[in-house]
Amino acid sequence: MGRTRAAVLDGAARAIEKHGSRRATMSDIASFAGVAKGTLYNHFRTKDAVYSAALDTGIRALAEECVVVGADDLAEALALAAERLSGIPALRRIATDEPAVLASLTSIGAGREWESVRQAVRATLIASGRTSTDAAVDVVLRWLVSFVGNPGRDVETQARLVAAAVPAAPVAATAAVAEDDSAVG
Repeated sequence: MGRTRAAVLDGAARAIEKHGSRRATMSDIASFAGVAKGTLYNHFRTKDAVYSAALDTGIRALAEECVVVGADDLAEALALAAERLSGIPALRRIATDEPAVLASLTSIGAGREWESVRQAVRATLIASGRTSTDAAVDVVLRWLVSFVGNPGRDVETQARLVAAAVPAAPVAATAAVAEDDSAVG
């Protein structure tokens, strides 16, 4: 990702943290990003486009980390994701000041962003050797959404319980994935 784009996405998070998602303006985002407003508009046409890109970038970064951690311990990967989601200052601001925005953000749907999130959860489950059915993905996803902007209690214990609820992948599926991986290499 280019430096300007990264700065803009960081600027968006900082603008939300300071002003909230509705009151933050493109000028605020540009100011926090340290770029001219025209430069911001060269990259994004609307505030919603900036927010969407920031969300997508955050999801991808967290997903990559969770896949690595999940290869060793699914419960640890889930706890990591829950703790990160609850600690994002911009999301904490939205949870505190804009409950309607939080409700729309956490209403699990079928849009592009949710598909990206589902794929991230699925990749983490696969890396941990667990089943990655739609039902398993939804159980994990619904649990994780409960942490968006809200700190949890005893996250590690909860993560162990959720991980225990997701069964191991069938041996045939695991063997097929291993076979596919060896064919690629």
